Amino acid sequence: MTSKEFGKILQDKLTSEYGVELNVASNQQIYRSLALICRQMMSENHKKFQSKAIGTGTKQVYYLCMEFLMGRSLKMSLFNLGLDEVAKKALADADINLDSIFEEEPDAGLGNGGLGRLAACYLDGMATTDICGTGYSILYEYGIFKQKIVDGWQQERADTWLPGGQVWLKSHPDQAVEIRFDGEIHENWDNGFHYIQHTNYNSVMAIPSDMYVQGYDGKGVAKLRLWQAKAPDFDMSSFSLGNYNTAMSKNANAELISKVLYPNDNHVEGKILRLRQQYFLSAASIGDIVQNHLSSYATLENLPDKVAIQLNDTHPTLAIPEMMRILLDECGFDWDKAFSICQKVFSYTNHTVMAEALEKWNVDIFKMTLPRIYQIVVEMDRRAREELAKAFPGDQGKIDYMALIGDNQVRMANICAYTANSINGVSKLHSEIIKESVFHDYYLFKPNAFKNVTNGIAYRRWLLASNPGLCKLLDETIGDGYKHDASDLTKLNKYADDKTVLKKLNEIKLANKKDFASYLAKSTGQVIDPNSIFDCQVKRMHEYKRQHLNALNIAAQYLYLKENPNADFIPKTYIFGAKAAPGYYMAKQMIRMICKLGDLINNDPAVRDKLRVVYLEEYCVSLSEHLMPAAEVSEQISLAGTEASGTGNMKFMLNGAITLGTLDGANVEIADAAGKENELIFGMLTPEVNNLKRVGYHPNAFIMGDDVANSALNFLERGWNGENFHEVTENLRSSDPYMVMADFKDYRRAQADLQKLYADRETWARMSLKNIANSGIFSADRAVLDYARDIWYASPVPMGK
Repeated sequence: MTSKEFGKILQDKLTSEYGVELNVASNQQIYRSLALICRQMMSENHKKFQSKAIGTGTKQVYYLCMEFLMGRSLKMSLFNLGLDEVAKKALADADINLDSIFEEEPDAGLGNGGLGRLAACYLDGMATTDICGTGYSILYEYGIFKQKIVDGWQQERADTWLPGGQVWLKSHPDQAVEIRFDGEIHENWDNGFHYIQHTNYNSVMAIPSDMYVQGYDGKGVAKLRLWQAKAPDFDMSSFSLGNYNTAMSKNANAELISKVLYPNDNHVEGKILRLRQQYFLSAASIGDIVQNHLSSYATLENLPDKVAIQLNDTHPTLAIPEMMRILLDECGFDWDKAFSICQKVFSYTNHTVMAEALEKWNVDIFKMTLPRIYQIVVEMDRRAREELAKAFPGDQGKIDYMALIGDNQVRMANICAYTANSINGVSKLHSEIIKESVFHDYYLFKPNAFKNVTNGIAYRRWLLASNPGLCKLLDETIGDGYKHDASDLTKLNKYADDKTVLKKLNEIKLANKKDFASYLAKSTGQVIDPNSIFDCQVKRMHEYKRQHLNALNIAAQYLYLKENPNADFIPKTYIFGAKAAPGYYMAKQMIRMICKLGDLINNDPAVRDKLRVVYLEEYCVSLSEHLMPAAEVSEQISLAGTEASGTGNMKFMLNGAITLGTLDGANVEIADAAGKENELIFGMLTPEVNNLKRVGYHPNAFIMGDDVANSALNFLERGWNGENFHEVTENLRSSDPYMVMADFKDYRRAQADLQKLYADRETWARMSLKNIANSGIFSADRAVLDYARDIWYASPVPMGK
């Protein structure tokens, strides 16, 4: 398509939608028109793709996740459709900058962190590799929240993303699914048949809206189906009788389900709402999957041959008993046959190594909210206990630990582990840890079910669409094969000693840093020095991710520079970006400490030219696309054995940042791929952590005799300008659950090594090159094909040339 042809399509859309000419259209009108053009093209491509899949009997993959952190869609849709250059030219001919149009789109408010971003990357991977995939989630009206930092404190504001984001969605009210909550269950037997009657229930309608993800340079398209909760119909009788509150409350209660992602569950009402959300997602999705399958095959007997359902974490676990309910109650299967189908269809991805993070629901709440599902889980538990008793005779403790119900709680992870045909971790280390700890007993019970698929990223978003300078260098050195196959990046290894290439790499990084500094100044007013080291830690704010370890070192560096103003110190800009869960007080204290420390340092004329701290408010996918190409140091500093994998580490690596990290999660594989000598590794190893826990960890043993640690802690405790951070420091001195103090000294050593290595610009560029060259293994394309081969047993749709 030529730019002139594309310009005509755009003008036709502007005329039909808004009745305006391109030269007078607003940026918002242009954005919406471009989005509608892309949506229509992707919808048509998806119809062809699905038609081919059904015609060839290709297995369908369904990916259930509580969140999909999609980011913005316009840039990547144009890029993957091959229309980015013609769109840019068509707009430039009208003196319009396409980048300014991209800024009109809000980030889709459908996710929070790594879990949701991974799900979004896998939709991209499925589409690109021609795996017939559909994602399911909830159409959150307000998403997670908009973060506002006020006097150092995080405040949560409503994220009204739908007014600008809804243009990507196509609603299908004719495909709504009824979801039933509460009520009573009556069982009847008639002629040997078991009948279930559900009475006095409350109905909620799940209304689907679809958005599409186009695969890169191909014909594959993935669909994301999002469910919106609505009351089944307006209660006119109550309204007519003057019971206005009753009439309206039914609507309001139903629609609460799809209002906000992860409502605060520090109270009973929040717990009930979360449970309702999870069943709503699970039941709507399973109902849709069954209906889709029956429309093609008219039987559920072959469901395992034609359908694979991936549960991404424990949030969609209730899809398992819901599938049982449909097979038993609506289709007349006996228990053994129904459960056999579930075992073959479902697989489960675990995302945490911490047992306390595995979801459990109070039995009373569960039974009241989901009475029929509770009955099914009780029967699953009874049968599981019988089977486990045969596998582990006489070991009642093990059976109780593995049971689906115990200690008055319904255990989501155990439902998954007992039922799923595959239980996978998301890095090699994580997959070993869950076999040794969290799911050790289930590993003994069904060892062949445990697998590993290391996470992957939609690398084209963070390289091809975000770092054109680096792509130009790659095109000139290794050709453009990497755009189709990330493993081609390894060809860059042969330039590791090419001084010209290394010099260009440094120049590209500096240009990207200048671009980010300019973007930051324009969008926030914060000024940073592009010639300083950009040291970045951007991820969910959590104690296990140890942003307070980073902050403690910054405090120590500040004190050092105050005492040694003429010290040989390469200027450093520390960049943080993170949201804390609304009810997570310690994480909010950590944000406050970092922000206040930044205020102090950035306003101190004696230090601010050597040290700066930037907190990126409302860190999101689109902001990460600006940051990743500019980053030089990737802080991945979780306590060894606590991070499942990570994906931010992979995006940083792809753009040439050096990992400063522990051997945790995917950091292990990053160091293996690029060479440990090309990363800055510090801290205890997982066995050392476990041993220290076993003998008893006492943080003061590491603080005593360490003058730097003592000074930094005392400084933060005393505070400044009438504020202090004793709650954080007291936690570090007393319990320190993630062993910050045990790793602090070695972390400082790694930071000192960083300064020395960075001073040698050629050595640093070589380390950067080795990271870029060996990052291809972390592509979502590879991860999806691993799932397809080892877990889903699904083949690509044969689309032909």
